[in-house]
Amino acid sequence: MGAVNVTVRVDEETKRDFDVFCENVGMNITTAFNLFMRAVLRTRALPFQITDIAQQNQTVSIRGKEALKAMQDQSVINGTDKMTMDEINEILTAYRREKYKKRGQ
Repeated sequence: MGAVNVTVRVDEETKRDFDVFCENVGMNITTAFNLFMRAVLRTRALPFQITDIAQQNQTVSIRGKEALKAMQDQSVINGTDKMTMDEINEILTAYRREKYKKRGQ
């Protein structure tokens, strides 16, 4: 079967870095692309996972909101839900003083 040329546009830095990678693993870009295309055709899938970053960010946001809600619920159980920032800072300061005092002994 005859060979054909394929033209791909890519920024210079990516091309340069890929050239170096290919050289380091003992192949050229043509061999790398042939391996890639054959892997895709063999598996009928890309050989790496593509994810939707927006979906990932939404998932992280949901998990963050769930964690915040859990902390708020726990503060109600602990009876600390009505504390002011000044009260919280007083407790933290006292804890830190005690901690540093123990380190010094």
